[in-house]
Amino acid sequence: MTSPRLLVLFDLDGTLVDPAGAITGGIRSALTACGLPQPSEADLFRMVGPSLVTSLREIAGVPQDRLEAVIRHYRQGYRQTGMAQSRPYPGIRELVEKLRTEHTVAVATQKPEHLAMDLLGVQGMGTLFASVHGSPADEQAAAALDGKAGIIRAALDRHAGSYDRAVMIGDRRHDCEGAAANGIDCIGVSWGFAAAGELETAGAAVVVDTAEELADAVLAYAQNGAALNGSV
Repeated sequence: MTSPRLLVLFDLDGTLVDPAGAITGGIRSALTACGLPQPSEADLFRMVGPSLVTSLREIAGVPQDRLEAVIRHYRQGYRQTGMAQSRPYPGIRELVEKLRTEHTVAVATQKPEHLAMDLLGVQGMGTLFASVHGSPADEQAAAALDGKAGIIRAALDRHAGSYDRAVMIGDRRHDCEGAAANGIDCIGVSWGFAAAGELETAGAAVVVDTAEELADAVLAYAQNGAALNGSV
């Protein structure tokens, strides 16, 4: 019996790609350049996942009139060095290559869409995905939208009619919440930036520790089509 065709949506930073300090270090450098206080290391980790504007406002406490300058400094450094510092997590590239032979694989990230596509290109992964969905280029305008839920909805709409089931894969609660808002399950990965228990509390159907476990979880989802409970 043939398994139903899946639409597999991957988050980017913390799920597909390890930023290797490019995000946290870049934020720290941008805040320093603008003469603003530094968040704690724990708060810097919390800033990976939400939109940059949301993180700068709500976690770093950047005033509204300083946001544009901080974002400009951050994006300049990220383009110059951050993308090249990042690396795909072990086994992820091979997993995506395997999944795309039978299923539709796409990216749903809160990173601005054009930067997401640039990052995937730098990492040699630009041709692996059927589509890439992210935030608008105007990051302050994007912060007024409904975040990960709207990005996932755009991916579902883009591929409507080409899949039987859809599942989100991500490393933060925003991935779980965005998936739930669209009526699909989320498989959490432990190698990203979630705090202990964050993914479980946010409703992840299962949390996996390696690319091999993730492959098993996606296969189980393709075969069973029901929420996966516990851990693989």
